[in-house]
Amino acid sequence: MAPPEPVVPARGWGVLHLFCRAPAGVDAEAVAAAVKAGQDGDHQVVCFAVLGHKADVGVLAVGPDLWRLRALQSALAAAGLVVADSYVSLTEVSEYAEGMPAELLAPRLHPTLPPPGMPAVCFYPMSKRRAAGANWYELDFEERRRLMNEHGLSGRAFKGRVVQLVTGSTGVDDWEWGVTLFGARPDDLKECVHTMRFDEASARYADFGPFTFGLVAPVTDVLAAVLGA
Repeated sequence: MAPPEPVVPARGWGVLHLFCRAPAGVDAEAVAAAVKAGQDGDHQVVCFAVLGHKADVGVLAVGPDLWRLRALQSALAAAGLVVADSYVSLTEVSEYAEGMPAELLAPRLHPTLPPPGMPAVCFYPMSKRRAAGANWYELDFEERRRLMNEHGLSGRAFKGRVVQLVTGSTGVDDWEWGVTLFGARPDDLKECVHTMRFDEASARYADFGPFTFGLVAPVTDVLAAVLGA
Protein backbone atom coordinates (compact mmCIF):
# COMPACT_ATOMS: atom_id res chain seq x y z
CA MET A 1 0.00 0.00 0.00
CA ALA A 2 1.15 3.54 -0.73
CA PRO A 3 1.94 5.60 2.37
CA PRO A 4 -0.70 8.15 3.41
CA GLU A 5 -0.35 11.71 2.20
CA PRO A 6 1.92 13.61 4.62
CA VAL A 7 0.25 15.53 7.43
CA VAL A 8 2.46 18.56 8.05
CA PRO A 9 1.97 21.52 10.41
CA ALA A 10 1.65 24.90 8.71
CA ARG A 11 4.56 26.03 10.87
CA GLY A 12 7.10 23.90 12.69
CA TRP A 13 7.43 20.13 13.12
CA GLY A 14 5.72 17.30 14.91
CA VAL A 15 7.32 15.98 18.10
CA LEU A 16 6.84 12.49 19.56
CA HIS A 17 8.24 11.32 22.88
CA LEU A 18 8.01 7.58 23.52
CA PHE A 19 8.96 5.98 26.83
CA CYS A 20 9.27 2.24 26.28
CA ARG A 21 9.75 -1.00 28.15
CA ALA A 22 12.26 -3.42 26.64
CA PRO A 23 11.01 -6.92 27.54
CA ALA A 24 12.94 -10.11 27.01
CA GLY A 25 12.93 -11.07 23.36
CA VAL A 26 12.96 -7.54 21.96
CA ASP A 27 14.65 -7.52 18.53
CA ALA A 28 17.53 -5.09 19.01
CA GLU A 29 18.45 -5.14 15.32
CA ALA A 30 14.88 -4.31 14.33
CA VAL A 31 14.78 -1.44 16.86
CA ALA A 32 18.02 -0.04 15.43
CA ALA A 33 16.65 -0.38 11.89
CA ALA A 34 13.44 1.44 12.86
CA VAL A 35 15.44 4.30 14.34
CA LYS A 36 17.65 4.52 11.26
CA ALA A 37 14.62 4.59 8.97
CA GLY A 38 13.06 7.30 11.13
CA GLN A 39 16.07 9.57 10.65
CA ASP A 40 15.63 10.13 6.94
CA GLY A 41 15.57 13.70 5.60
CA ASP A 42 14.38 16.34 8.06
CA HIS A 43 13.25 13.66 10.51
CA GLN A 44 15.48 13.11 13.53
CA VAL A 45 15.41 10.48 16.28
CA VAL A 46 17.19 10.76 19.63
CA CYS A 47 17.48 7.69 21.86
CA PHE A 48 18.28 7.61 25.55
CA ALA A 49 18.53 5.06 28.34
CA VAL A 50 15.99 5.89 31.05
CA LEU A 51 17.01 5.72 34.69
CA GLY A 52 14.41 4.58 37.18
CA HIS A 53 11.23 2.53 36.94
CA LYS A 54 9.22 4.60 34.46
CA ALA A 55 10.72 3.13 31.28
CA ASP A 56 13.83 1.49 29.81
CA VAL A 57 14.28 3.30 26.51
CA GLY A 58 13.32 6.85 25.61
CA VAL A 59 12.81 7.94 22.00
CA LEU A 60 12.40 11.55 20.91
CA ALA A 61 11.41 11.94 17.27
CA VAL A 62 10.92 15.24 15.45
CA GLY A 63 10.03 15.97 11.85
CA PRO A 64 7.50 17.54 9.52
CA ASP A 65 5.31 14.53 8.68
CA LEU A 66 3.18 13.15 11.51
CA TRP A 67 2.54 9.95 9.56
CA ARG A 68 6.29 9.35 9.62
CA LEU A 69 6.30 9.72 13.40
CA ARG A 70 3.44 7.22 13.63
CA ALA A 71 5.33 4.80 11.37
CA LEU A 72 8.33 4.96 13.71
CA GLN A 73 6.11 4.18 16.69
CA SER A 74 4.63 1.20 14.84
CA ALA A 75 8.06 -0.10 13.82
CA LEU A 76 9.39 0.10 17.38
CA ALA A 77 6.33 -1.78 18.65
CA ALA A 78 6.78 -4.44 15.96
CA ALA A 79 10.40 -4.84 17.11
CA GLY A 80 9.19 -5.65 20.63
CA LEU A 81 9.40 -2.37 22.53
CA VAL A 82 6.31 -1.66 24.62
CA VAL A 83 5.25 1.98 24.94
CA ALA A 84 4.72 2.68 28.65
CA ASP A 85 4.05 6.39 28.21
CA SER A 86 4.17 9.00 25.47
CA TYR A 87 3.79 12.66 24.68
CA VAL A 88 2.76 14.40 21.47
CA SER A 89 3.47 18.06 20.70
CA LEU A 90 4.56 20.51 18.00
CA THR A 91 7.54 22.82 17.76
CA GLU A 92 6.49 26.43 18.07
CA VAL A 93 7.56 30.02 18.54
CA SER A 94 6.00 31.55 21.63
CA GLU A 95 3.79 34.58 21.13
CA TYR A 96 6.19 36.42 23.44
CA ALA A 97 9.11 35.74 21.09
CA GLU A 98 7.51 36.99 17.89
CA GLY A 99 9.63 39.73 16.31
CA MET A 100 12.94 38.22 17.39
CA PRO A 101 15.62 37.73 14.69
CA ALA A 102 14.95 34.78 12.39
CA GLU A 103 18.23 33.09 13.34
CA LEU A 104 17.01 32.87 16.94
CA LEU A 105 13.58 31.56 16.02
CA ALA A 106 14.68 28.90 13.52
CA PRO A 107 16.06 26.47 16.15
CA ARG A 108 12.74 26.55 17.97
CA LEU A 109 10.78 25.51 14.89
CA HIS A 110 13.42 23.26 13.30
CA PRO A 111 15.82 22.06 16.02
CA THR A 112 18.96 20.05 15.36
CA LEU A 113 19.09 17.20 17.85
CA PRO A 114 20.72 16.09 20.00
CA PRO A 115 22.91 19.09 20.91
CA PRO A 116 26.56 17.96 20.98
CA GLY A 117 28.26 17.41 24.31
CA MET A 118 25.00 17.14 26.26
CA PRO A 119 24.38 13.49 27.19
CA ALA A 120 21.92 14.12 30.03
CA VAL A 121 18.26 14.62 29.14
CA CYS A 122 15.01 15.11 31.00
CA PHE A 123 11.43 15.61 29.89
CA TYR A 124 8.40 16.96 31.69
CA PRO A 125 5.02 18.39 30.70
CA MET A 126 3.66 21.63 32.14
CA SER A 127 0.65 23.94 32.01
CA LYS A 128 -0.21 27.43 33.20
CA ARG A 129 -2.56 27.66 36.18
CA ARG A 130 -6.16 28.82 36.05
CA ALA A 131 -6.59 28.97 39.84
CA ALA A 132 -8.58 31.70 41.56
CA GLY A 133 -6.18 34.57 42.17
CA ALA A 134 -3.51 32.98 39.97
CA ASN A 135 -5.09 32.58 36.55
CA TRP A 136 -2.46 33.07 33.84
CA TYR A 137 -5.11 33.58 31.20
CA GLU A 138 -6.67 36.50 33.04
CA LEU A 139 -3.44 38.51 32.81
CA ASP A 140 -3.11 40.99 29.97
CA PHE A 141 -0.55 40.33 27.26
CA GLU A 142 2.04 42.87 28.42
CA GLU A 143 2.10 41.45 31.93
CA ARG A 144 2.46 37.91 30.60
CA ARG A 145 5.26 39.04 28.32
CA ARG A 146 7.06 40.74 31.23
CA LEU A 147 6.89 37.57 33.29
CA MET A 148 8.09 35.40 30.40
CA ASN A 149 10.97 37.77 29.67
CA GLU A 150 12.07 37.40 33.30
CA HIS A 151 11.74 33.63 32.97
CA GLY A 152 13.79 33.60 29.77
CA LEU A 153 16.52 35.66 31.40
CA SER A 154 16.92 32.99 34.08
CA GLY A 155 17.20 30.30 31.41
CA ARG A 156 19.83 32.18 29.42
CA ALA A 157 22.12 32.04 32.46
CA PHE A 158 22.58 28.33 31.61
CA LYS A 159 23.77 28.91 28.04
CA GLY A 160 26.43 26.33 27.15
CA ARG A 161 25.27 24.02 29.95
CA VAL A 162 21.62 23.40 29.08
CA VAL A 163 19.67 23.41 25.80
CA GLN A 164 15.89 23.46 26.03
CA LEU A 165 13.25 22.40 23.54
CA VAL A 166 9.82 23.71 24.52
CA THR A 167 7.02 22.32 22.36
CA GLY A 168 3.32 23.16 22.32
CA SER A 169 0.67 20.56 23.07
CA THR A 170 -2.56 22.47 23.71
CA GLY A 171 -5.25 20.45 21.98
CA VAL A 172 -2.73 17.70 21.15
CA ASP A 173 -1.95 16.12 24.53
CA ASP A 174 -2.98 16.44 28.19
CA TRP A 175 -0.77 19.37 29.16
CA GLU A 176 -0.05 22.66 27.37
CA TRP A 177 3.69 22.25 26.76
CA GLY A 178 6.34 19.57 26.73
CA VAL A 179 9.79 20.59 27.95
CA THR A 180 12.89 18.64 26.94
CA LEU A 181 16.17 19.69 28.53
CA PHE A 182 19.61 18.50 27.40
CA GLY A 183 22.48 19.05 29.81
CA ALA A 184 26.25 18.78 29.82
CA ARG A 185 25.96 17.20 33.29
CA PRO A 186 22.96 15.85 35.19
CA ASP A 187 23.27 18.47 37.93
CA ASP A 188 23.08 21.21 35.28
CA LEU A 189 19.50 20.10 34.64
CA LYS A 190 18.73 20.01 38.34
CA GLU A 191 20.13 23.49 38.91
CA CYS A 192 18.36 24.94 35.88
CA VAL A 193 14.92 23.64 36.86
CA HIS A 194 15.43 24.67 40.49
CA THR A 195 16.55 28.20 39.55
CA MET A 196 13.73 28.84 37.10
CA ARG A 197 11.04 27.74 39.56
CA PHE A 198 11.66 30.90 41.57
CA ASP A 199 10.56 33.08 38.65
CA GLU A 200 7.03 34.38 39.16
CA ALA A 201 5.90 32.85 35.86
CA SER A 202 6.66 29.43 37.41
CA ALA A 203 6.26 29.96 41.14
CA ARG A 204 2.82 31.51 40.83
CA TYR A 205 1.47 30.33 37.51
CA ALA A 206 2.98 26.95 36.53
CA ASP A 207 1.99 23.34 37.17
CA PHE A 208 4.46 20.55 36.35
CA GLY A 209 3.92 16.93 35.40
CA PRO A 210 6.20 13.95 36.06
CA PHE A 211 9.87 14.09 35.10
CA THR A 212 11.66 11.40 33.10
CA PHE A 213 15.46 11.39 33.06
CA GLY A 214 17.90 9.56 30.79
CA LEU A 215 21.29 9.35 29.11
CA VAL A 216 21.59 10.10 25.39
CA ALA A 217 23.56 7.65 23.25
CA PRO A 218 23.41 5.90 19.87
CA VAL A 219 20.55 3.41 19.78
CA THR A 220 22.91 0.41 19.79
CA ASP A 221 24.60 1.66 22.97
CA VAL A 222 21.26 2.37 24.62
CA LEU A 223 19.98 -1.12 23.84
CA ALA A 224 23.23 -2.74 25.01
CA ALA A 225 22.98 -0.93 28.34
CA VAL A 226 19.28 -1.69 28.78
CA LEU A 227 19.37 -5.31 27.64
CA GLY A 228 22.70 -6.09 29.26
CA ALA A 229 24.09 -7.29 25.93
